[in-house]
Amino acid sequence: MPSFGKKSPSARSDTPKGGHGDGMSAARPVNRAELSTIDFSGDASLALADCAGMVRVQEVGPGIGATYEEAAVLYANGDLREAEALLDAALGEDGSVVGEGLWMMLLDLYRLTGQRERFESRVLDYATRFERSPPPWDDLSRKQTRPRSEAVPLINIAGNLSRSAAEQFRQILVIGQKSGAIRIDLKRVRAFDNEGCGLLLEVVRKLERERAKVSLMNAAGLVEMLAGKVSPGVVDGRETWLLLLELLQHTGEYERFEDLALDYAITFEESPPSWESVEPAAVAEAASEAEDALRSEATFVLEGDVTHAGAEILRKLAAFASERSNVEVECGLLRRMDFVSAGTLFNILSTLRAQGKLVCLQNVNAMVAALLRVMGVDQVAQVMLRG
Repeated sequence: MPSFGKKSPSARSDTPKGGHGDGMSAARPVNRAELSTIDFSGDASLALADCAGMVRVQEVGPGIGATYEEAAVLYANGDLREAEALLDAALGEDGSVVGEGLWMMLLDLYRLTGQRERFESRVLDYATRFERSPPPWDDLSRKQTRPRSEAVPLINIAGNLSRSAAEQFRQILVIGQKSGAIRIDLKRVRAFDNEGCGLLLEVVRKLERERAKVSLMNAAGLVEMLAGKVSPGVVDGRETWLLLLELLQHTGEYERFEDLALDYAITFEESPPSWESVEPAAVAEAASEAEDALRSEATFVLEGDVTHAGAEILRKLAAFASERSNVEVECGLLRRMDFVSAGTLFNILSTLRAQGKLVCLQNVNAMVAALLRVMGVDQVAQVMLRG
């Protein structure tokens, strides 16, 4: 809100906090006692005219400066280097007085682009300038978005686990790579051979190397089948041994795994796989489904780069909000939003606001938040910055 007050001669040449160089006209120093003698009991307009030269109207809100706005738009357009150069220059000017907003934009830009050294070189200046703990380093450039599918694909392996299922395993690999996660149900496996065990193990390991989440479900029956075919000291069926060790990790049987690993080392005279704690598939799946159901009921997620080419996600947001009075939008995985999408978002949120709905955008990075502010989104929804 505008406020009335005097301004000292030394302050007149300063840029308002926040780096918004929207220059104010100079005003002569005013003695507070002079204002107190003005008579407002008569014609108020005459009184205001008398004091017009003794007061200065100053916007005390943070406002939006040219640098703030230009950097936000550059980043929205994908011009990351230009945005960084602009912010870096603004903060590096001798005698410049800029607000915390520009600092947070630059620090978040370093995090979004994985520039840890530059982040750490600036973060100390930030802490000194604002006398507070700086944001922690978090490499946002490596954050993986969630699978786009609403449910993790489920594949059932039935019958014989053998060479004849090679084509099915190739399909499983493609599905897992595409979705980033896959569930493989082993309940209906009735028979197996060593080559089939090798095919399944190869798919699981390749997906894990590519950081796709693999859940081997209902594996207890296959574990017992495999265990009946391995004999300590008999150098045969190496892939069967290895698949059994893999499945024991998914069923959470640590002691049994350790005993079998020792037998494997003695039998094949090589180091066995190391134990890696894997939450049992049945428990993990139940917990995951419950969590997803809860989140889908309460929160909408924006992630990755939202551009006009992928406007479908914003239409889904509008549909999601149509059934709720309070709408929470999780933006922790949202990296960038372009200008067109921000305008579309503003139109959607304006409509929701007119309908009396309350929308909160949570964990927004400073670069996206700057664009949302430029577009006026913060006037129709609550925008909360990430830590």
